[in-house]
Amino acid sequence: MNRKIKYLLLILLITLIPLSLGFTTTSNKLTSPQKVYRVYLKGKYIGLIESKSELEKYINKKEEEVKKKYNVDKVYTPKDLEIKQEYTYNNNIYTVEEIYEKIKDISPLTINGYRVRIGGVTKTQADSEKVKTDAQTIYVIDKDVFTNSAVNTAKAFITSDLYDAYANKTQAEIKETGSLIENIYIKNKISISKQRIPIDKKIYLDEEELSKYLLFGTTEEQSNYVVQPGDTIEKVAFNNQMSTEELMIANNDITDVKTLLYPGQNLKVGVVQPQVDVVEEDYIIKDEDKQYTTETQEDPNQYTDYQEVRQAGANGKNRVTQQIQKVNGVTVNTVTIETKVLKEPIKEIIVKGTKRRASAAYGSPVAISGNWGWPATCGSPSSISSGYGYRWGSLHDGNDIAGCGYGSAIFAANSGTVKESGYQSINGQYIVIDHHNGIYTYYGHLSQRYVSENETVSKGQVIGAMGNTGVAYGVHLHFGAYSGYPIKYGSGGNSFNSMALYS
Repeated sequence: MNRKIKYLLLILLITLIPLSLGFTTTSNKLTSPQKVYRVYLKGKYIGLIESKSELEKYINKKEEEVKKKYNVDKVYTPKDLEIKQEYTYNNNIYTVEEIYEKIKDISPLTINGYRVRIGGVTKTQADSEKVKTDAQTIYVIDKDVFTNSAVNTAKAFITSDLYDAYANKTQAEIKETGSLIENIYIKNKISISKQRIPIDKKIYLDEEELSKYLLFGTTEEQSNYVVQPGDTIEKVAFNNQMSTEELMIANNDITDVKTLLYPGQNLKVGVVQPQVDVVEEDYIIKDEDKQYTTETQEDPNQYTDYQEVRQAGANGKNRVTQQIQKVNGVTVNTVTIETKVLKEPIKEIIVKGTKRRASAAYGSPVAISGNWGWPATCGSPSSISSGYGYRWGSLHDGNDIAGCGYGSAIFAANSGTVKESGYQSINGQYIVIDHHNGIYTYYGHLSQRYVSENETVSKGQVIGAMGNTGVAYGVHLHFGAYSGYPIKYGSGGNSFNSMALYS
């Protein structure tokens, strides 16, 4: 073979070798396509890899700490990572290590768990505007962690014994008087779905921590209070802007408001901010006093400072059947189904003089007997659906009286002059009475008002009708008492528990 032929064969051989290996000599393009996986993160292309399974194995192997922390067997790719199989001539392939480094700081990896969606509820603001609270998402590894925490939250408002008796259908039957829980449920719409959950979110692993969050809206430790000599449950709660119920919820070893405290005892104090609305519906039969009425008789032969009780009054007794709805331990609606009179009340008869002395010819103040009348037809402290005190950090400056029925009579608690008679966005139709002894009484949520400003009223006089105007959960009377003109309705004055009038 001559030299020229050898030279041509060498050139041909050099040309064919790279072609036989599948590559061109001028680029990194394959001459035939190969199977690869195109990786997208948050919809953005980040590279090609040879094996999807190898990337998943590498991530699972790399994240041992995550598996230990959450006690899971496997860690997965981010939820917004998309891997698509394709065939390509492109030979620019990334290693799984390179792709892992690209994604780990941009989007969170995932593990198997449950997403719990808690829907918001419609609530009424102080300005009477109705707003829908925000929905929220909670993540758990075990579904039972949430369901058991929800039960614990319900027990905080209902007590374990009553809840268990309801759940196990072991409630005692009502013979003459007593109560039964008819229903317990969470008002919020709740959905639970099994899915891969992101590890950068708060993931609850135990019931105690999640129960604390559902009750207080935080997992942080509550403030600590050291009991001082003379402290009571009521005093500690009020001074820390809590209700007695909230204080007992925060300290589950205290189950009765009459529990004695000892100096140096540590109590948790913090405002309860429930993340779910626990609804309790009760059926109740109870005996309550039927308030006696007062009749005033005038004696023109006696001076105006003369007053005599001619016949002592005595309360009667009613047996009342009611359905009561509570949300997170607070009564929001009371419906009276039946009222049976067990004993009629005895009317009080008071004789007052009308003869004026010379020194009093120019008038005298309204006479006050010192005894206050109950302001509603359901005449008993047991008809108080929500008492004076703090509710979830805000002061409820009166007593809500419920169960008398829409349109039932509202009475002046004592003699005086109508200071205000009007309408407010929060308390609806309302009346303020000046009793001329530094005490003012307030009557709110009325359906009707029968008296006008500057009108003189007597104790027991019908001044209005019970209703639910303004911001009211169900039919009731908001009855408040103030030392001085009510500051929220005028200038000066401090609210106090109106029950003190009857003590």
